[in-house]
Amino acid sequence: MTKFNKRAYGAAIIKSINSNYNADFTHQPRTLPDGRVYATDKALKYLVRNYLIHETEEKIFYYKTFKEDTLNPKSLDETYEKHFGAIPKGEGSGAAKEASKKKEMLSKILTSLDVRLFGGTYAGSTNLSMHGPVQITHGINQFVRGEIFSEQIMSPFRNSAEGKEDSAMTTLGTQSKLREGHYVHSISVNPKNLETLTTLSGTDNHLSNADIDKLKLGLRYGATYYNSAAKAGTDNELLLWVELKEGSKLVLPSFVELVKVLDTDKREIDLGGVQKLLAQDHLKGEIEKVEIYYNKAISTIINKPEGAIELDL
Repeated sequence: MTKFNKRAYGAAIIKSINSNYNADFTHQPRTLPDGRVYATDKALKYLVRNYLIHETEEKIFYYKTFKEDTLNPKSLDETYEKHFGAIPKGEGSGAAKEASKKKEMLSKILTSLDVRLFGGTYAGSTNLSMHGPVQITHGINQFVRGEIFSEQIMSPFRNSAEGKEDSAMTTLGTQSKLREGHYVHSISVNPKNLETLTTLSGTDNHLSNADIDKLKLGLRYGATYYNSAAKAGTDNELLLWVELKEGSKLVLPSFVELVKVLDTDKREIDLGGVQKLLAQDHLKGEIEKVEIYYNKAISTIINKPEGAIELDL
């Protein structure tokens, strides 16, 4: 496969209407101290992994699987064994034996697409820290209103706590949702993050153009593809992709605060901050291409960066 050796930056916008894109442990949409609604990077990575594991033939390592006998989630070591067979014992003795074991396990784990993209931490029979080339920030709701509402729901089952006054009654629960949100996640890709691991593993498991194409598919479809009671109404809205020329070492800031969703009838997505950033003279010569993936029948974009290619989401 052709090695991907360019830096890239971008933003993924996830639209959430009467939905709960990323709940906290109280089942409320997550909020910052100032009240703004946000989602973790893990929420978007999960949706990308979920899409890739079901719609491609790629191996995805960091994804929950269950033991057939107990239906409990598998441990890291059990997941490794599921994908790659027995945990290696390593060759030699002492530190050399552990290093040999790590190298073999690393070489196997790097065959997983999600590890080549996002990296990961392995803390099982050995310890590995893998810094992935693709970094995703928390998503911040860039829509001016972030109204959260709750509603009661009824279970069809009675309260099983005998002796309680309501033990003969069906139980009530509460679910909370966001009226409308447009979460902006910033994305950066630096293939050099993976180079050290690839070299240490003694393999050719580099980030490839095919890997990037599949990442972009996950970022374009993952949220809409995943459908549940809580996430119904959560959809992919836009993917902005800025790819630098080969050899460029330009570092761009997070796009999160450079993208706004305006409170108008059309809910216009304003890319003015990105447009202003990329229009600087010292940046123009570093940029290979700018792509904007969105649904033109639903979304309206204003202040597009110069020379941006508009593509269907």
